[in-house]
Amino acid sequence: MKALLACTLLALGCVSKAPGGASSGTAALFNGKDLAGWRQLGDARWLVENGEILGETGGGSQSFLVTTREFADFTLELEFRSESKGNSGVQIRSGIGPTGRVAGYQIEVDSSERSWTGGLYDEAGRGWLQDLSRNEAARRAFRADQWNQLRIEARGVRIRSWLNGVPAADYEDHAREADSSGFIGLQVHSGQDTRVRWRNLRLVEHAR
Repeated sequence: MKALLACTLLALGCVSKAPGGASSGTAALFNGKDLAGWRQLGDARWLVENGEILGETGGGSQSFLVTTREFADFTLELEFRSESKGNSGVQIRSGIGPTGRVAGYQIEVDSSERSWTGGLYDEAGRGWLQDLSRNEAARRAFRADQWNQLRIEARGVRIRSWLNGVPAADYEDHAREADSSGFIGLQVHSGQDTRVRWRNLRLVEHAR
């Protein structure tokens, strides 16, 4: 019986425990083969190569690849590699705003000399909520032309990010407490110079 129970728990390995004992589940965002579970917004080109998601400039409009599911409290880990100087980002708790634009929180991917990757931006809203102008350690953590690891944690009103293990954003947004769920999205910024790869997307949902 114990052996059977162990095998059953192993088969259900997507179920885990969040801090404090609350149950949580792991959501498979990307199967490594195709874009099942995602939808495209805008004219960027999105494809799967070598188990990675590649997003690159198409017609030049602001574009996103977004999940068909919504998420509330979670920890998201992923790796990305910018192959150009174009801007990108990861949308969380986002949706389509009144003007038809994608709106919501964005964790920045910034391969320019400014290096604000990991900063928190309110897309189609208030703009920067927390940039990295005062966080030199996080700015230096970005690895140009290499794979970078991004960790994002959203719990209640608090949103935090880490870039290659270095703390980046840490923000409590009491002004938008009701805005606590939405889709996950990958961005190809408007313009002609964005090309970015994503892999190893892992999301653990936390019970409220």
